[in-house]
Amino acid sequence: MRIRATVAALSGTLALSALALPAAHAADAPKAPGAATFAAKAPADTVEGDTKITKITVNGGKDIVVGTSAKKSVKIAVTATDPSGIKDGKALLWHGTAFDEDHIDGSMVPATQTGDCKAVNATTSTCTVTVVADPNVNIYSNILAGKWKVWAIAQGTDGDYIAKDSYPTSVSVKRAAKLTTNASPEPVKKGKTLTVTGALTRANWDTLKYAGYTQQSVKLQYKKKGASSYTTLKTVKSDTKGNLKTTVKASADGYFRYVFAGTSTTPGVTSTSDFVDVR
Repeated sequence: MRIRATVAALSGTLALSALALPAAHAADAPKAPGAATFAAKAPADTVEGDTKITKITVNGGKDIVVGTSAKKSVKIAVTATDPSGIKDGKALLWHGTAFDEDHIDGSMVPATQTGDCKAVNATTSTCTVTVVADPNVNIYSNILAGKWKVWAIAQGTDGDYIAKDSYPTSVSVKRAAKLTTNASPEPVKKGKTLTVTGALTRANWDTLKYAGYTQQSVKLQYKKKGASSYTTLKTVKSDTKGNLKTTVKASADGYFRYVFAGTSTTPGVTSTSDFVDVR
């Protein structure tokens, strides 16, 4: 089911790329194999006239972090200019090596065929569309973690337009992570050994479950009761199941936590702190 849903989403991506073009040009686009109702794609970086895209912002400039069940709505803002003013602008996100039906393996397509455009001035507007990252539909595999590209189009009120297969802006789609900390025994005598355990897990989009993130460096931090900031005590590496374990000497009442900096496919995460009473 997940594969079939993904194929349908990809067909939707290719359809939108053609439908977004002025009608005379859309009619010339080749058809996708086995789907006569869908146009395959527009020519790369098509320009007609003097319309320009000046800026694209995806998700407010933040990474798109996806777990195992909840949908994530993402806004894409396309700022464009044309001497006649801007009629429309829109975009979609895609993953793959090239923008065609043979090389795209992931897509996030807006439900609407027009952007919500707001004028900046007489010649410039910012048009916004919303796409959805859904682990039950289009975020179907771990291979989709990493950089996604932006396809965008803007059209002037005089009919001029620009369409770009891969705008210089990109966005990272990452597998959500969880991190825990537990220091024991509690309470503990001053000078005795504390064992600090935890677990680093992240979303597995193949199974729709969280699983251990192995062989990752995680910092153990401590904040003395009454202090304003944490200090890093040591770096611990997660084991083959994502578990963390180390020991420290108990010195004073305070808070322990693990902190993971993140990677190109997984965001940074900080555990809830665990307070230890030292007597």
